[in-house]
Amino acid sequence: MHHKNILLISGTTRLHDRMRELSHAIDVSIALANEETFSQAVSSGHEFDLVILDADGMSQDTLNAVDSFVAENGFIPMLLVQDPDKLSTMRMPTQGKNDFILSTAGVDELEVRCSLLLWPGEESAPADIVTVDNMTINLATYQVYIDEKPVDLTLMEYSLLSFLATHPSRAYSRETLLHRVWGFEYCGGTRTVDVHIRRVRSKVGPQVAAHIVTIRGVGYLFRV
Repeated sequence: MHHKNILLISGTTRLHDRMRELSHAIDVSIALANEETFSQAVSSGHEFDLVILDADGMSQDTLNAVDSFVAENGFIPMLLVQDPDKLSTMRMPTQGKNDFILSTAGVDELEVRCSLLLWPGEESAPADIVTVDNMTINLATYQVYIDEKPVDLTLMEYSLLSFLATHPSRAYSRETLLHRVWGFEYCGGTRTVDVHIRRVRSKVGPQVAAHIVTIRGVGYLFRV
């Protein structure tokens, strides 16, 4: 699955929280535009892989401009956002690969519909997302978020945390963690595991750190 760019065109902020959650769930960057900034967004030089159009309150001129932009750029896939009471008046584009979603839909449905349009046949599987308390791990993009904010982990810190979180309720010795996380070629001592555990705990905060339990005489366990 490769990184994609989404352009959201909306006259309100009602989708912003869901779009922020979406950017944590799948590997996308999101640009925001309204009627006033649409022309600036499309002339910025950025290439967009999906257009999400919230037509509520949009003028016909803006709707026509969006249609032209999509067509002139090889019929970029479009996801229309429609209010339930306006389904009978919904106007779907006749060309290109498009879909619609109700404005009341949650982020899970939004993720599925966007993934189908962005990565047909290779959608991000639910197993790619691990959620524990206020932490989200995206295994597809190697990203960790605490309270929706990215955590700056080194590759080995991420690998250690993701391994423990995806193998919960089982104690692993330091030697086993060196083998499973660092690999056969690592020649350092087991103390490096303790050092990395300490760094991970300090970066993820006390709520998540409490799940990383030291098993005296053995090693570490991720308790859920």
